[in-house]
Parts: sequence; structure tokens; C-alpha cells
Amino acid sequence: MTPLRIVHAVASDRFAGVEQFVLRLASAQAAHGHDVTVVGGAPARMSAALQAVGARMVPAVRTRDVLRVVRGTPADVVNSHMTAADGACAVALFGRRTALVSTRHFASPRGRFGPLPLDAIIRRRVDAEISISRAVAAAIGAPSVVVHSGIPPADVAADGTQKRILMVQRLQPEKHIGVGVRAFAASGLAAEGWRLDVVGEGPERDPLTALVDELDVAEAVHLLGFRDDVPQLLTETSILLAPCPVEGLGLAVLEAMAHAVAPIAAGAAGHLDLLEGLDARALFRPDDVADAAAALRVFADDPQRRGLLAHAARERAQSEFSISQQAAGTEAVYRHAMARRNA
Repeated sequence: MTPLRIVHAVASDRFAGVEQFVLRLASAQAAHGHDVTVVGGAPARMSAALQAVGARMVPAVRTRDVLRVVRGTPADVVNSHMTAADGACAVALFGRRTALVSTRHFASPRGRFGPLPLDAIIRRRVDAEISISRAVAAAIGAPSVVVHSGIPPADVAADGTQKRILMVQRLQPEKHIGVGVRAFAASGLAAEGWRLDVVGEGPERDPLTALVDELDVAEAVHLLGFRDDVPQLLTETSILLAPCPVEGLGLAVLEAMAHAVAPIAAGAAGHLDLLEGLDARALFRPDDVADAAAALRVFADDPQRRGLLAHAARERAQSEFSISQQAAGTEAVYRHAMARRNA
């Protein structure tokens, strides 16, 4: 097929889950021969990686930055990410034949801007919407195509023998990190030499520090802050704990699966796409500390069962959540949107 001129747009200078998603997808598309430009994201983390595969990056922190750059960049299709970029791209492409595809990362409708119903306005210009999970598709209130996030295969797999549990989340209230800390404390695993490491930064750090002290698990629970070596940490981990009940998909869970780390997660939202059918105890009732603690004990006490879950999770990551599958599914949506726009 004819290569496409693709522009990804996100109003950001960060390198969180959405920006990592954009980097992986844009890199795969460039490697497949498409002409790719990324507008927005953290330049220090993304620019060199994109240049290595022949893609370009233009910084764009604010909505008006995205609008300006997208308006001046020739493209066959623009793929916007998150509401600010959706709105900027809808305005920038007004009157142009360029297709606009919005990727929906969160299981919620778009909000409002003062009295303006942003969702209704943006949808008038968007040609297609992609949801990263079934949960997102069910929640956004608009027709969409589910294309799961993909991840490259991990070079090194964990051996599953370390007494280490890892949580990787932004320390935000909606991530429910406290549920994970309470579950670890309730499991009693600290007394048996297990440790819980928490990777991430955010406004919940101080409350979590106080909670760790209150639960008397300070010697076993470590708040590691931001880390750029999460893949290495995963190879030294036996269990990944993911307590957030509203993940669009769950990048940390997917990365753990790729590294053959046994994942235990809140049984809701995107976690269902990732883990349903692997092991009934891999999914615990959302916000149920006792059920999460029981799940931790099941896999901590049974290395064989833990290994079976880790192996099944890695097999699923490789067979159902590859970056090549994501790129192919996304391109199909692009070409349908282009045909629709040009009809």
C-alpha cells in the first residue's frame, strides 16, 4: 500500500502513558515506511528515539501550539490523543481534506470547556475514533474501533523467584495506590521477607508515606519515585500489583506480562481485556483490600501457580498485544477514515 503522511498530536511535554503509547506506535509506523511526525510529548525522551527510525518531533505543550503546528504540517491523516489535542486538531483541520482520527485512552466521555460541549464539537470533525480497550469503547459515548495497545517483546524475562512485588503508577488519587499498600500490609507477606516497591511520583506521595508508617510496614514498603529503569526492575520482580479500577488498558500490567511477571489487578476496566481467562485470582474485586490481600497470598505462597500465570500472561502479550498488530489495526482505521473523508 502507498505510505501515509501521519501526524500524531498530543498537547504535552510529559512522558507518561499516553506519550509512551504515541512513541511506540509512531516508531512502528515509521519503521513500516510511513512518513511520521509527532507533535507534542517530552522532547528529551522522544526526539532521539523518533529520529532513529526516520520520524520527526515538534514540541507542543499548549493547545494553541498543537493547533499552529498541525495547521502548517501536510498530512494524509492526523491522529490526536486526549481532549486538548482533539480540539486543537479539529480546529486546525477545518476546511481541509485531511482525515482526523482520535485515539481514546480513558474510559470516560470528553468534558466541557465552560459552556461548550467539547465532545459534540470535536465529533463533527473527527472521521473515526479508536478505543484502546473494550472498557473505553463502552464509556466514551461514541462509535469507535477497539485497537489494543501493543508492546514490543521483552528481551529478558523475570525468573519469578524474588520476594518482590511492584506497583508502577502515577501517585494520583484515581490510581488507588493506597488500596495496594493496605492489601500488602493485610497479606502478612512483609513478615515473610516480601517487599513492595512503588514506582511513581505525584501528589499522593506524602499521604502514602504516612499510610506506610501507620500500617507499620515501612521496612518492607519502598516509595522509589520516578524510575527510568522499569524494565530492569520487572526482571527482578515476581508479582505486579495494579489496584487502579479505571485504567483504559493498563500499560504497567502489559509490560509486566511481557516480562513474565505474574500480574494481579483490580478486576475492572482495561484490566479485563488483559487478564480475563488467565487465572481467576489474577483479578480481585476493585477497592476490596481483603480480596486483593488474598490474591497476593495465593500467588506468593504457590510459586508453581505464580509461574503458570506469568507464562500465560507473557504468551498473551506476545500473541494478542504486539506492536505490529496495533500498527496494522490502526492503519486500517486510518485508511477507512481517509476514504470516508474523501468520499
